[in-house]
Amino acid sequence: MALRLAQEAELDLVEVAPNSKPPVAKIMDYGKFKYEAAQKAKEARRNQVNTDLKEVRFRLKIDTHDYETKRKRAEGFLLGGDKVKAMILFRGREQSRPEQGVRLLQKFAEEIAEFGVVESRPTQDGRNMTMIIAPLKNKSDVKGEQNAKRAAQKAERRASEHAAKGKETDTASETAQSETPAE
Repeated sequence: MALRLAQEAELDLVEVAPNSKPPVAKIMDYGKFKYEAAQKAKEARRNQVNTDLKEVRFRLKIDTHDYETKRKRAEGFLLGGDKVKAMILFRGREQSRPEQGVRLLQKFAEEIAEFGVVESRPTQDGRNMTMIIAPLKNKSDVKGEQNAKRAAQKAERRASEHAAKGKETDTASETAQSETPAE
């Protein structure tokens, strides 16, 4: 009987729960159902946020200006919601002084403490010493704030354009009325 109803309605008979007694079936347009499911999956993938691990490399004998540049770059990454991997590259005799590398990374962590927290303490692996810093805000929160800010700016821009167009039409109607001769 269900099959006949589906054929009359020119729809598909889809078995929803085949293991239940009696089996449950639903009359629907299966092509439309698959299309909508694919669209939902696509939207979910588009809204998904991946946190990246950005890397900032130092040398033990880094100049103050270069250090400040690297610090500002790391702050930008943290504000964007990405993790930062601070890495010091040791060369030659510098490898015998890991405590200087630890001091440099601790100074770095203190200076960017308002943007992120240390996730893993400085560890030395071979010629490199690394430390990972996590952002205070999730990337999804940052992205949501950016989208809200963009939407507000867009609405403000539209309102100002609308107001400007309103003024143009007012001045155009005033000039048209002044040009018509009085009787």
